[in-house]
Amino acid sequence: MNRFSHLATDFYSNMHLNTEMPLPSTRDAVLEFFGRVQKSYPSMRNFYTRENGDFVMEEDKDQPHHRWLSLEPRRICSGFVNPEDTEDAAEQHKLILELVPYMLTVSPLDCEALDYMMGFDFTYQGNHDLLVAKALGCSPAFERLPNLEGATVLNFEPSLTISLEESCRLQARLMVETRTNAYHVRRDEFPEEHISVFFTVRQYGSLEHDASFADRMVQLRDKCEELLEDFVIDEVLVPLSQAIAAS
Repeated sequence: MNRFSHLATDFYSNMHLNTEMPLPSTRDAVLEFFGRVQKSYPSMRNFYTRENGDFVMEEDKDQPHHRWLSLEPRRICSGFVNPEDTEDAAEQHKLILELVPYMLTVSPLDCEALDYMMGFDFTYQGNHDLLVAKALGCSPAFERLPNLEGATVLNFEPSLTISLEESCRLQARLMVETRTNAYHVRRDEFPEEHISVFFTVRQYGSLEHDASFADRMVQLRDKCEELLEDFVIDEVLVPLSQAIAAS
């Protein structure tokens, strides 16, 4: 069992490569690229175009774990939901990053940003924002507000971005996303939805002329998992899981 599987309802490993220039969108280039990926992962047989023009290929979503890939005008995204081993997801991301220089003409100079993200979804039926506030706490400047007579927390989505080096080109971002709105609170009716936690390590700017996207992704992944272990799991994921279980 994956070491992350006990922390949330679902978890996922995503890679995003943002480019400065538009990516190829001709029929031949798109189908050749997705066809090459499918050759390595034959179960990714669901290919379609979104209304906005993005191209997507994915495995069946009704499976406990599934891979997906999307090609946007200036972004390539690769994801794996509930992988049995995060190495499987890393191999998928590596393949994509090894293919894009040759099949989509993306060079290190064309890199606007490259990021590795770990996401965690917690299923909860109730006021998401109130639960997050109780589980993670507010800063001293805010903690009295929720205790006002008649007050109900409507929005609490803590987010923090830090620089990991002096140039600010390497950054880490922690973000909590809730799905409760005022309508739910007013009616006291809460659908069963996900509270999501996203932790991303991102490299901004062009890479060195001889740099490898795949090698840089490995570095980002290592830093992401290091910070997850040192801070995010015990300070964010475990408290949320315990608060949901207690409710």
